Amino acid sequence: MSLSRRLCLLGLLGAAGCTPVVMPAGLAERNPAMADKAFVTADGARLPYVSWLPEGRPRAILLALHGFGDYSFNFFEIPAPLFTGLGIGVFAYDQRGFGAGPHRGYWPGTTTLTADAAAVARLLAARYPGVPVFLAGESMGAAVALVTMAAADPPPVAGLVLLAPGVRGRASMGEFARRTLEIAAHAIPAVGFSGSAPGFSPTNNEEAMRRWGRDPLTLRTFRVDLVYGLVDLMDRALEAAPRLRTPALLLYGGEDRIVSESPVRRLLAAFGQEAPVRLGFYPKGHHLLLRDNDRAVVAHDIAAWMEAPAEPLPSGAEAAGRAWLAKAG
Repeated sequence: MSLSRRLCLLGLLGAAGCTPVVMPAGLAERNPAMADKAFVTADGARLPYVSWLPEGRPRAILLALHGFGDYSFNFFEIPAPLFTGLGIGVFAYDQRGFGAGPHRGYWPGTTTLTADAAAVARLLAARYPGVPVFLAGESMGAAVALVTMAAADPPPVAGLVLLAPGVRGRASMGEFARRTLEIAAHAIPAVGFSGSAPGFSPTNNEEAMRRWGRDPLTLRTFRVDLVYGLVDLMDRALEAAPRLRTPALLLYGGEDRIVSESPVRRLLAAFGQEAPVRLGFYPKGHHLLLRDNDRAVVAHDIAAWMEAPAEPLPSGAEAAGRAWLAKAG
């Protein structure tokens, strides 16, 4: 059967009533709370979290949002000592649909993801009065963070760290890819496929890749409608960029093959004139910048920016970012 006929068949199946599955938050029945090892949301869902704290009172708190298929501990266990050694406390939780969060493998919806991030940020701000809370997201997590902070009533976050932001939405897709995704999401939403990409690695840290491969909580097979939801989120993140008013540090690696250059450039162009966004570029950096072998450089840049957002990044990554942008021109 030709490809066009297969797509027609999928279209007929979609017309029969299949729809992407979304597992959003339930009705609000309580105030969000911070319990032992889990944030409890307004609908009673438990979002497992891990934390790494310095000795004594932290000078800042970093709330870390993991990427697609990942989860809290795997995201930040490797770089955490670099931050605690600088007096920064870190909290990371499993977002719905991932890790040990509710409804693993199912998309919770952008509204639910951002509402959870805002609620957790507010809980941490209340837990540590007088200590600035920063929101850091990697890939998908960066998209969640961006939409969260561009809302009309964002949580009390001092700054936003966008690590290899996941903004490969429909604007980055060809017409054929957009049509195929739309048909597949409505015709075969439950079909799963592997997320592996042969020929390149998201990090140059081989140990991190081995841990990723054998970790049972890492999601490696994805439903079509889970990917469809991710694309919707990435579209929302790009749309949210002009509304951002929170200081932000966007970090990107020259060896990133998960999020290519053009979506990142499109995002940078979308930020409004009032958005205080700074760019750090690492020519040898991969997608998982905080798990790369040179992660200490990235971590120290983040910590320095948190302490003094107007000062140059110690590694020179900001100057490298200007050169990278100029090369495109």
